[in-house]
Amino acid sequence: MNPSPKRVVVIGGGVAGLATAALLAADGHTVDLVEKNADLGGRAGSWERDGFRFDTGPSWWLMPQVFDHFFGLLGTSTDAQIDLVHLDPGYRVFFEDHPDSVDVRGGAEPNRAMFDAIEPGAGAALRSYLDSAREAYAIAVERFLYTNFDQPAAFLSPEVIRHARTLAVLLGQSLEGFVAARFTDRRLRQILGYPAVFLGSSPERAPAMYHLMSWLDLEDGVRYPDGGFSRLVDALVRLAEQHGARLHTSSEATAILTRPHLGRKLSRRRHEVTGVRVRTVDASQRTIDASQRTIDASQRTVDGSERTIDADVVIGAADLHHIETRLLSPALQTFPQRWWDRRVSGPGAVLVFLGVRGALPELGHHSLFFTADWKSNFDAIFETPTAIPDPASLYVCRPSATDSSVAPEGHENLFILVPVPPDPALGRGGIDGQGDPSVEQTADRAIELVAKWADIPDLADRVVVRRTTGPGDFVTDLNSWSGGALGPAHTLRQSAFLRATNRSRKVEGLFYAGGATRPGIGLPMCLISAELIRKRLRGDHSPGPSSAG
Repeated sequence: MNPSPKRVVVIGGGVAGLATAALLAADGHTVDLVEKNADLGGRAGSWERDGFRFDTGPSWWLMPQVFDHFFGLLGTSTDAQIDLVHLDPGYRVFFEDHPDSVDVRGGAEPNRAMFDAIEPGAGAALRSYLDSAREAYAIAVERFLYTNFDQPAAFLSPEVIRHARTLAVLLGQSLEGFVAARFTDRRLRQILGYPAVFLGSSPERAPAMYHLMSWLDLEDGVRYPDGGFSRLVDALVRLAEQHGARLHTSSEATAILTRPHLGRKLSRRRHEVTGVRVRTVDASQRTIDASQRTIDASQRTVDGSERTIDADVVIGAADLHHIETRLLSPALQTFPQRWWDRRVSGPGAVLVFLGVRGALPELGHHSLFFTADWKSNFDAIFETPTAIPDPASLYVCRPSATDSSVAPEGHENLFILVPVPPDPALGRGGIDGQGDPSVEQTADRAIELVAKWADIPDLADRVVVRRTTGPGDFVTDLNSWSGGALGPAHTLRQSAFLRATNRSRKVEGLFYAGGATRPGIGLPMCLISAELIRKRLRGDHSPGPSSAG
């Protein structure tokens, strides 16, 4: 049942914010979204130069069922909004000290054959492993991902009780240990352990529950939205506006406004939201028209001017640390600085965007490069003192392998991600090598590694466009906590119901969406976090995906 209409302000125009705005506007609420940057999309951004178009954030399309369900809630479908390409091979893996790369295909059977070729008997072990992963994924979707954990049924359903022993094992053992008990060859262990990095963690720090990720890429397959991941952002903008949401760019939230909540004297929520104070970042501030991309002159205001948008409900869909510690007074913070001081950030990242002359058939659409001693890689990032790993395990995306629109003819588009400590002091990136020294040196080392391992000796000489991004940029551009690229790591203490709640414990009407809150990191999780807000406002306590009605 739809709740009575409310005035809603969403802070942050990333995927979680746009998805929340779309769902709540579709439910009949009056929705204003404010985004401090000139463009929408947040981490799922885009950058263009000299005919190259780069996705600046997410590049793996996994969990297609989540996207299908989300679009269904808005009366449409993934197919109607986005053209998806199924990648086969899903990705290519290069290993230090092994001359041959390995292709991970888009289905279980060829991957079992590949495992057997590397380690006799591993194909059968992979079958069992993926059966377990599929079961874990089903339990997660039906009982843990789409719930606010606000009713005992989330923990005590017959299905959860029936699988209690299995869940205890999966939550009490590391992913690294779970994999090592089943496979011997280092290459196979790395293929099965690396999904922890997508969760902002490492195989030895993430619980074995997350082996469910391997079912997604090894059996369900990897997809790519034709035209790039900005197509998802465009679809969310289009749907949000079709349902009546107003999307304001270059509009920075500077405070969440509250007043005493007289009806809550016995509750911890002794204040309630009344609105959001917004500052115009520059004179080009505008309300986006998704179909026309025009500037509404009536929305122009003077640089630095402030205004208030009244609200009954505020959704903090920007960085949670920023929302809590910068936009609320200490007395109203559910997650004050001392709470963050006890939390583990996911890794930072140095991102390298390269336009390259000539073809690069040596690389897949997705390529992973694994060092032999990757435990040292992860320890350098997560332990104290931190350091930039060298050599570093890294990820390379070559979307031009699939999509001719992202690079000029005769050229390739490369995106390199190097996990580094979440430390803004490592610096910011720049254009044509003009970033801070540690960022540019990390980029140079990554290019050298790719060139050597993939046997592309002239790679650096063929670069015609170069841009880098460092941990300092994540702070400046996204207000990211500690310069992290993803958000709080998915350790046991930061997963499922132990992850930050999506509702303020101090302020009535204040909620949170995005990767820092439940259910966690990644595009599918951001869409689910939006649905969890919809459930909150509807009073829907069901544990699984909600109905479209």
